[in-house]
Amino acid sequence: MLVRILDSAHNDIRDGYWFYENQEPGVGDYFSDTLYGEIESLSLYAGIHNKRFGFHRALSRRFPYSIYYDIEDGEARVYGVLDNRRDPNWIYHHLQESKGLH
Repeated sequence: MLVRILDSAHNDIRDGYWFYENQEPGVGDYFSDTLYGEIESLSLYAGIHNKRFGFHRALSRRFPYSIYYDIEDGEARVYGVLDNRRDPNWIYHHLQESKGLH
C-alpha cells in the first residue's frame, strides 16, 4: 500500500526531532530515522491497528509516540506523529485540525 505522509505529520516529526536533539545531540536523528522507518512499515501493515480519535494508531517501538493514519483512496495517509504524553484533548484537536475538520 502507498503511504503518504502529510505536512502535519512531517511537522510533528520535526518537533520531536528538536525535542530529542536538545536533550542530546544525535538523538534527534535517531528519533526521526526510527519514526520514518515505522511509518514506512505501514506499506505492509496499514489497517491492522486499533482506532483512536477516528484514526488508526500505530505505537512506536522505541519512543513514546503514536503514528495516526487513515486509509483513504487506497493509501495510508499519516496525519500525525504525536507524543503519547500529551493531553488526550490536545491530541484529538490536533488531529482534527490536521484533517481539516476544525
